[in-house]
Amino acid sequence: MSAELHRDAVVADTHNDLLMAVTARPPRQWASFFRERWLPQLHEGGVNVQVLPVFIDDQYRPEGALRQTLRMIECAHTLAEGNADTVRLCLDGTQIDQALSEGRIALVLALESAPGLDASVELLPTLYRLGVRIASIAHWGRTALADGSGEDATASRLTAAGVEAVREMERLGMIFDISHLSASGVGHVLELSTRPVMATHSSARALRDHHRNLTDDQIRAVAATGGVVCVNFLAAFLSEDPAEYTVDRLVDHIEHIVGVGGIDHVGLGPDFVREVMNDLTPPCCEGFSYSGVDNLAAIPGLAGPSGLPLVTDALLKHGFADEEIVKILGGNVLRLFRAELGRPA
Repeated sequence: MSAELHRDAVVADTHNDLLMAVTARPPRQWASFFRERWLPQLHEGGVNVQVLPVFIDDQYRPEGALRQTLRMIECAHTLAEGNADTVRLCLDGTQIDQALSEGRIALVLALESAPGLDASVELLPTLYRLGVRIASIAHWGRTALADGSGEDATASRLTAAGVEAVREMERLGMIFDISHLSASGVGHVLELSTRPVMATHSSARALRDHHRNLTDDQIRAVAATGGVVCVNFLAAFLSEDPAEYTVDRLVDHIEHIVGVGGIDHVGLGPDFVREVMNDLTPPCCEGFSYSGVDNLAAIPGLAGPSGLPLVTDALLKHGFADEEIVKILGGNVLRLFRAELGRPA
């Protein structure tokens, strides 16, 4: 029952940093490494739509951020071209639908915090031309556009360049991602927005009081724009208690967001950090800590995309109806992408 439901649903993962792992290889290996290392997992997990964030490590900031941004974008194009029988880099909802009808995985490019942009908002159209369709403007700390959630205490709103970036993204048809943005920054974006926004990988702060999670008011506000909150699977964002690092705890966050924002405004943004880090620095992550996250522990069985059918099992056990599960797995994200992705104002 659950296997059929999962197979028949459109499964959308709105945050997998796999580009970091692929780009770490020599360019001649990009397509083959993706095919051998990640594609089997995506197929096993039933992933139909995969958002590929472009995240720039500290080692490249600030001087090399734009160069590494372009390198990762080129990597996405290269792996898509080298696996054209199974994936397609999509620029709008029509192309996503075409990819799905052909049995291919739809890939969507996103910027995470956009350090390569700095304050040069005039480069957003350039990045749009290269295929970027989603963007956030801060990570843990401060950028030229806004403060990240690790700087909540500053209570800072967007800079003038950040305000310009919101307007330019809306003009282009690039979806604004509030994940990682400071609380004041989220409020400012929601004041400015005239189009739906999304959180690509954020959970519920009411269940886990961490600055990376969203409050109920923020969840309601995202839903009011027509957007989607996609739940982060990182165990430390779901609970402070390691005994609660479970799929059931993940579903608790999904249930809470559904209760606050409505069934039409929740999705999945797994953020399989540990697996990506293992590709980069094996073995990794023991004793790892940053901005209040003590470790990169994964929910058992959900260390990577292949475990996604476990989410469908758990949703069924928690009493969600089939049509609700279809929306959570990817239907809501697909609706948003069809309406907004790549559609100029």
